[in-house]
Amino acid sequence: MYIRENLRWHIIWKLGWKPVTVFTVYSLLVCVIYGPLGFHSVAIPWQPVATLGTAVAFYIGFKNNGSYDRFWEGRQLWGGIVNSSRTAAVQILEFITSVVDAPGSSMPPASAEELTSRHRRMVYRQIAWCNALRIHLRRQPEQWDTGVAPFLEEQESEYLRATANPPAQIVRQQAAELRRLREDRGLLNDFQHVTMMNTLETLYNLQGGCERIKNTPFPRQYAYFSMVFVYLFTALMPLGLVMEFAKLGPDHIWLTVPFSVLVSWVFATIETVGHNSENPFENNMNDVPMTAICRSIEIDLRQMLGETEVPAKLEPVEDILY
Repeated sequence: MYIRENLRWHIIWKLGWKPVTVFTVYSLLVCVIYGPLGFHSVAIPWQPVATLGTAVAFYIGFKNNGSYDRFWEGRQLWGGIVNSSRTAAVQILEFITSVVDAPGSSMPPASAEELTSRHRRMVYRQIAWCNALRIHLRRQPEQWDTGVAPFLEEQESEYLRATANPPAQIVRQQAAELRRLREDRGLLNDFQHVTMMNTLETLYNLQGGCERIKNTPFPRQYAYFSMVFVYLFTALMPLGLVMEFAKLGPDHIWLTVPFSVLVSWVFATIETVGHNSENPFENNMNDVPMTAICRSIEIDLRQMLGETEVPAKLEPVEDILY
């Protein structure tokens, strides 16, 4: 996610140099054909072009609203992941506190060391889930060893790595441990168990929302025809402008080039902005900063465990927070 208030010029140029170059060459060609070569038949009335431009502006505005809605929904889902992760950690630490075994259980009472170990394992598993979801959405399995494995036991990590949907299986592992805590160790009563299972259900709902955005591309008919209409408008615009500037005098036809390029660049940029917002989980410049969010969750949860040596928050790289 780009966090600087204003875009740097090199980014603006990187995004716009190709269409600007094409529009400049095309506008110059129209001017040469109309002026020095004298083929005035290439010109068309400006009114139809202006009408088409208005229609295209409404269309790409509609498309960009839909694109931004996808980004904002993704950001809201990850905001929910932050809150639900904190809730899960608090429930683990505050509910799993009893040192008395269940009536009739053959297991010895839980010691303080066992509780601390269980707290750490379950809270770390929640951190692993956040990172596993990030890796799953970005299709970056190569980051498993650095993002997920450090928070899981080795055998569990290798098992989960081989599954088709690791974050879903991590929640399943968490649910199985809650059942064992209730049935075998008596460390959870029924109310606490149900409450924590509801939190796991919330995590599943948030994951499902992210997967819905990831696996459902922006409707291609909107995206495709938006691009077609923009290029159609930019192709017709110099043909309409050249006649209007020619009315001011033969030397004024060259003003078609800067004005045509400027308007074309504006429309092309709006189209590009909408396109870049369609998929918020691709690790691009304007996407949801899932890596930074996961690091913030890790810091919060590890400090809840009482750890003091925690990693620092991620800083933006060239004004981009990943």
